Amino acid sequence: MSVTEDRPRMQVPDAALERGRLMLERARWAAAKLAKMDRPAVMTAVDAAAAAGHARAREFAERAVAETGYGVVAHKVLKNEACSKGIVDLYRSEDFVSPRIDPARKMVELPRPAGVIFALVPVTNPVATVFFKCLLALMTRNAIIISPHPAARRVCAEAAKALAAAATAAGAPDGAIQVIEEPTIPLIESLMSDDRVDLIVATGGPAVVKAAYRSGNPALGVGPGNAPVLVDDTADVAAAARRIVESKSFDNSILCTNESTVLAYEAVADRLLAEFRKAGAHVCTTEESARLRSLLFHEDGFNVDVIGKDAAWIAEKAGFRAPGARILVTPVALVQPEEKLVREKLCPVLAFARVGGLDQAIAAARSMMRRAGRGHSAVVHSTNETTILAFAAAVPALRVVVNVGCSLGAAGFDTHLGPSMTIGTGFVGGSSIGDNLTPQHFVQFARIAYNRSEAVPFGRFEGLDPLRLDDLPPAAPHPAVPQLAAIAGGQIPADALRAELRRLILEELNAVLAA
Repeated sequence: MSVTEDRPRMQVPDAALERGRLMLERARWAAAKLAKMDRPAVMTAVDAAAAAGHARAREFAERAVAETGYGVVAHKVLKNEACSKGIVDLYRSEDFVSPRIDPARKMVELPRPAGVIFALVPVTNPVATVFFKCLLALMTRNAIIISPHPAARRVCAEAAKALAAAATAAGAPDGAIQVIEEPTIPLIESLMSDDRVDLIVATGGPAVVKAAYRSGNPALGVGPGNAPVLVDDTADVAAAARRIVESKSFDNSILCTNESTVLAYEAVADRLLAEFRKAGAHVCTTEESARLRSLLFHEDGFNVDVIGKDAAWIAEKAGFRAPGARILVTPVALVQPEEKLVREKLCPVLAFARVGGLDQAIAAARSMMRRAGRGHSAVVHSTNETTILAFAAAVPALRVVVNVGCSLGAAGFDTHLGPSMTIGTGFVGGSSIGDNLTPQHFVQFARIAYNRSEAVPFGRFEGLDPLRLDDLPPAAPHPAVPQLAAIAGGQIPADALRAELRRLILEELNAVLAA
């Protein structure tokens, strides 16, 4: 063996990893600066970033469809607008920066941002999720690093940079919004486990979410959807059909909140199918349903090639024609996990089953959600409050929307749930949150809590600003301060210095022992 071979080889640094670590350092600096900004300054930056995103909503929608091949441009424009100016206007009246003073409870709550957020973005809703997470981070004074799905990295990078430039020009610190332009699994896993990350927000497939939870850092992850749709004999059948078709066809059913399987009471099933056809659905024959089953599901799982494609394209690939169809409805005999068509489908294919009543509908919904969808979403089309309550109580979904399309209803855009691109599935779904992700999840509060006894007065905190305490008059100095100043100035000999230090130490020890 040569001398050269005996020598340890020089380790060549991973350039991508080093860049990622520099991004974390930059983000920590930005987070410290953000934490010192008051609400007017924060909202100035937030409004600038939101306006920048809103102005390019169509451009980024077109680029997302071109890069990923998923979805409908017009629908992505709506999501991009809703997740830019729309989300900011919704939370404009809420303050995530200033202290909250509650004299009745004798409590002061001080907002504490997470710090550095590492945000994973899915390929299905790339730009809307970038807008959503960046703006939530800004309005809660967090720095954020966007990690896009590789198949949407270019459009995500441009969207994040557009928001970052606008926010920085409006006073946010440079580095408040950053993006990984060339994401890889080893890089993402390394950065997620870095101690400089304070919170991971994982939106994507189960593997991504599990990796976030394994990282060792706090993480907010979500699970897959698989929403059952109950239509009972009190429903407005025509309205229900329109809402379901509109929802299932929205952005080619790319949202995880989309409808998966209709459970129609036998008494209204035929009418509902007729109304589906009027609304633009193609109701498949038994043979067409079999062809779709073979196309959509392989031995390894769902066929990702059909994600976000339109109904006519999918029908053609399956070997039949459905020109102009908005969705494809596939009648099934059994609603069980073994029936592949009742599983989650991120494309405009909707399973349809007849049920004899509420008990059978509940059993069917619970059965189909055993494999996927627990903790996610369900929808009821009914005017019977007893039916609605019974279904919601029995089905393992944390958001049950009523008489509305599930795609935008469960996502909070057509209901009063928190509008969100990240849907928590709670304990039953393996998620740390059960709500729709909102700004509240990016901030926690330090609480100053006084003795509840009426004999103990509450302090006067009005007018005090924790960001401006340096401007207050200085407190009275400790009695030892003047003497210590004289020691430091050399006016007291070294022996006296040592004696004074011993005295101060003994004074502290006596105080501790006396306590």
